[in-house]
Amino acid sequence: MKKNLLSILILSLLVVNIVMTAIMLFSVIGTNKKTAAIVTDIAGILNLEMADANGNASSVSMEATESYTLPDLTITTKRAEGDTKDSYCIIGITLSINKEHEDYAKYGGEAMAGYADHVKSEVISVISQYTVDEIKLSQDAICDEILKRIQQKFGSEVIFDVSISNIMFG
Repeated sequence: MKKNLLSILILSLLVVNIVMTAIMLFSVIGTNKKTAAIVTDIAGILNLEMADANGNASSVSMEATESYTLPDLTITTKRAEGDTKDSYCIIGITLSINKEHEDYAKYGGEAMAGYADHVKSEVISVISQYTVDEIKLSQDAICDEILKRIQQKFGSEVIFDVSISNIMFG
């Protein structure tokens, strides 16, 4: 008789546990959906702000993008502490130009070749401020800085991306 009474007690506690778990589950699911919606909204807002802050128009399609590659540049980099010899960097830079931008007629296509020396000077002035180790670690930040300086120089955002196509150190 004691065994049956004990089994009934365990069974009743098990049923109460399942009911309480179900109640807790349904109350948490509603809150979880609301939290997920808020997080999604915040992530969307931050993504928009990041695109605006970087000046990168993520809406530029590949059909509207023209690439202009500068010939490889050999640049003397900043000396690291304790270095007695100069370090060099051979770097290739590719510019992404928006063909649908209003300034494309002025700076795009064949006209960019006439401005290549201006772009090279901006690239050299940015890269020469960094050591070899800093360049290896922060290529994205360097590309962003080069892009900002080029956009300031041209007074236009027709160039919307700068990328490093190849890089060698010596």
